[in-house]
Amino acid sequence: MQLTTLRLAALAVAASLAGCARPLPKYEKPIARTNLQHVRTTAYTETEADHLVHGCQTCLGTTLRYGAVHSAAADWSRWPAGTQFRILETGEVCEVDDIGWALSGRNTIDLYKPSKSAMNTWGVRTVDIEILHWGDDADSRRLLANRRKYRHVARMLTDLDKRIARGEKNPEPENAAIAAIPVAIPSTVAVSASPIGASGGSSATAGTTGSPLRSFRGGTVQ
Repeated sequence: MQLTTLRLAALAVAASLAGCARPLPKYEKPIARTNLQHVRTTAYTETEADHLVHGCQTCLGTTLRYGAVHSAAADWSRWPAGTQFRILETGEVCEVDDIGWALSGRNTIDLYKPSKSAMNTWGVRTVDIEILHWGDDADSRRLLANRRKYRHVARMLTDLDKRIARGEKNPEPENAAIAAIPVAIPSTVAVSASPIGASGGSSATAGTTGSPLRSFRGGTVQ
């Protein structure tokens, strides 16, 4: 019995150390903030096994959405919280309200889907998006500030600090007038919100449209 207990304790320590050693995804040079962008996208859903602990909650503590506006996760130093965009190929409007480990330092947006079937159908796609509203860098930095101890968040904050210090501004969206969906960024992040972010999983490599199980939520490359 004592030996079994010791083995379990050793396994727990090993798992903890492995988590600490988890490498950040390879850093990509940020794409230019323009109102039309050609962007790699993946998909995720709340019913994935590794996401059950988060439920339908975003990093902001709000509920994942799939209505007039769909939730999306991204590196907030590239697409700040509250950024709204339209996918030109489908007409869907999405808003960045989530983050993820494997999105840190990457030019990828993870799109929320309401089911595993819809997630797998989307797969990995490179699409054209039109920015309807840019989120605010200062708001994003404020919302992430108390999570700096997490390495993927610290990477985002470093890039946000640089942008703000340089005084960089976002371009004014050409079709801002037709983006009639209000953008609501909370003044504080809910205590119950995940410190890592709801979309916080694997490091994905390039794929093809419709390839299955291409989400950033898993603990391994899928």
